[in-house]
Amino acid sequence: MDVRVGSAPDSWGVWFPDDPKQTPWHRFMDEIAEAGYEWTELGPYGYLPTDLSTLRAELEKRGLKVSGTFAMDHLEDPASWGTLEEQVLGAGESLASLGAEYLVLIDDVYTDLFTGESQRPDRLDESEWKRLIDTTHKVADIARDRFGLQLVYHHHADTHVDYDDQIEAFLEQTDPSRVSLCYDTGHHAYRGGDPVDFMRRHHERIPYLHLKSIDAKIRERVKAENIPFATAVGMDMFVEPSEGAVDFLAFRDVLRDIDYSGFAIVEQDMYPASFDKPFPIAKRTRAYLREIGIG
Repeated sequence: MDVRVGSAPDSWGVWFPDDPKQTPWHRFMDEIAEAGYEWTELGPYGYLPTDLSTLRAELEKRGLKVSGTFAMDHLEDPASWGTLEEQVLGAGESLASLGAEYLVLIDDVYTDLFTGESQRPDRLDESEWKRLIDTTHKVADIARDRFGLQLVYHHHADTHVDYDDQIEAFLEQTDPSRVSLCYDTGHHAYRGGDPVDFMRRHHERIPYLHLKSIDAKIRERVKAENIPFATAVGMDMFVEPSEGAVDFLAFRDVLRDIDYSGFAIVEQDMYPASFDKPFPIAKRTRAYLREIGIG
């Protein structure tokens, strides 16, 4: 088993390129290194320095390496292609320059992040679903051919690849040689999925993990009251791996059984978060993963 453990700006409450509620980038970089992580994602483009020589220097002086970063837009909507392509080309250039291996692709949410109001249908019709699949392949080919990157698709709450049936259909209809999965234990558990069973069944498509857990009681309230994702995050839906509903000891056993080789990036969504909240959590989480034999 060869698990390369990292974290991401998301674990410091970072969702946007620039937001006064978010931890300043230099503090994030100091703290992720001090917490014991060797790998990081870049987060939303513009949060970390966009000048590559500056960014490279800031990473190197903290002993940090980059695993990947994400592009996110409405994949089923042809009108979104221009902004998506801009993200992919920008992220691809940065990742290739920094020696990263993976581009994470996410369908954008169909609800307003702040009000929870539905802005698009929560299920796609046949033609829209086909466009989502086709767009995923198109991005995968750009990532591979232009930048030497592997695409990993991130299923995500309040998007069109979210519930078990959607994730299974996505895996069935995408080309395994072009599209892998960024498997997020927390997002899957948020929708009632079983991360241990899923990882055992689909590990051949999963070179990249996002590790997080959820509070089962809050999940039941969210389901019963139809609480939107961003509101649920603000209610501390996501919790430390040592405390939540995901059985990380059993998950570790699966990683050992399959001799997993790949990334495991810790994410604990907590937007908005006070600046002093993330670091102690990050430090405890890194220690816990070491204690149970993950990385």
